[in-house]
Amino acid sequence: MLAARNPPTDLAPDVMVVPARRRFETRTDWLESHHSFSFGPHYDPANTHHGLLVVNNDDVVASGAGFDTHPHRDMEVVTWVLEGSLVHQDSTGQTGVVYPGLAQRMSAGSGVWHSERNDSWRLDDSAPHADPVHFVQMWVVPDDASAEPGYQQTEVGGLLAPGALVTLASGRPEHRETAAVRIAQRHAALHVARLRATDHVVLPTAPYLHVFVARGSVDLEGVGRLHRGDAARITVSQGQRVTGTSDAEVLVWEMHATVAA
Repeated sequence: MLAARNPPTDLAPDVMVVPARRRFETRTDWLESHHSFSFGPHYDPANTHHGLLVVNNDDVVASGAGFDTHPHRDMEVVTWVLEGSLVHQDSTGQTGVVYPGLAQRMSAGSGVWHSERNDSWRLDDSAPHADPVHFVQMWVVPDDASAEPGYQQTEVGGLLAPGALVTLASGRPEHRETAAVRIAQRHAALHVARLRATDHVVLPTAPYLHVFVARGSVDLEGVGRLHRGDAARITVSQGQRVTGTSDAEVLVWEMHATVAA
């Protein structure tokens, strides 16, 4: 599964909309998680990836809770926080607090253990804060197996002007100077757009595109309205426009290869 292959040259343009209600769901006393693809005990052989993207989890973690230390291997993990803050610690000695407007990437490589916990429980002079943290975590396969693990986070909040498509993470050569963080996958890039009603962005042209509505609602040219949690899996994207129909935030994976069968 780790190897990426070149996309077929005979693909026809196609859009598959995955409504939010069709996602797999995990609920516990501290976690509400929605999975766009097969994940953990939720398995559908027809829904394992799109392009190079194998995980798109939409998570809400309660205050004082989180994912205890657990392993990863051979995966590029990108985390984008929508509300609250998340503490990351890993076995390479990296520690970071991820919050809205901060791009974070962990390269699991040959193997890493890490934990992720809600950072909102703290006392000040007035009262405790006990807010959930809401984030989207996305995994893409790397170029090579068993590479050295790595970690990077970069503040991008000042770049997120309404109507702009900002490159959060990329391994593509053309984004070497513009991506907030680098990933070890030369065929993939993640972009984000914050839109107000009537703002629009033009999607990248690529063999595979995954468009996820993280908040609000948008209109996807040729498809129609998409709401929070909806996704569009596009093959042979042709520069469609995405227009805000409310205040919205959209995560767009541009991919020029797909997971090998």
